[in-house]
Amino acid sequence: MSRMQKETPVPDAPLARLYRRPGFMIRRAHQIAVSLFLEETGALGITTTQYGILAVLAQRPGIDQVSVAKLLGLDRSTTGMVVNKLEEAGLIGRGIGVRDRRRRSLQLTRAGKTMLARLAAPAERAQARVLAPLDPRERVLFLDMLDKLMRSFNGSTRVPLTDGRQQMTDEGTTDTRHPVSSVLRGPSSIFRGGRAAAKQTSARVRKEG
Repeated sequence: MSRMQKETPVPDAPLARLYRRPGFMIRRAHQIAVSLFLEETGALGITTTQYGILAVLAQRPGIDQVSVAKLLGLDRSTTGMVVNKLEEAGLIGRGIGVRDRRRRSLQLTRAGKTMLARLAAPAERAQARVLAPLDPRERVLFLDMLDKLMRSFNGSTRVPLTDGRQQMTDEGTTDTRHPVSSVLRGPSSIFRGGRAAAKQTSARVRKEG
């Protein structure tokens, strides 16, 4: 028996079971996705939640804070705090709702649009890195299975995610031209992905490799 074999620790059975629990693995995978996002975008000083809000407002200009929270599956207090920080940074602005003047609509400022454009390439790189260990077929299957899991239990969560394709705009009509679900494929939302996103990322990784 080699020295390496003698020094190899025997896996702790209880911990091995813990590490194979779905909740533990999903949480850890999310930590990795966020870490990779911050590695790629660190110089811009934007968090994954801030990125998500900027992305939503690019596709749903004029919606209110409550709608933003529903589209991202965020609680209202967290959304309010992040929106305030983005406003203080000059990346978003508030206006008066078209149908209800008591509502405050949200819009990207010119600086916000510029920031989102600058985030595009590093966010894509982060997403590609998250999926890089998987082959093209595995990427599609991985995202489809996560999507199935989320859809199955979405209604039972404390903050259900509203499907972007059905989100009402400030004018009171359903807008399906730019489904938000197609935008939120960045690393912070990697577990909300779908088949199209996986294929696009797979093609990009193959091209880069």
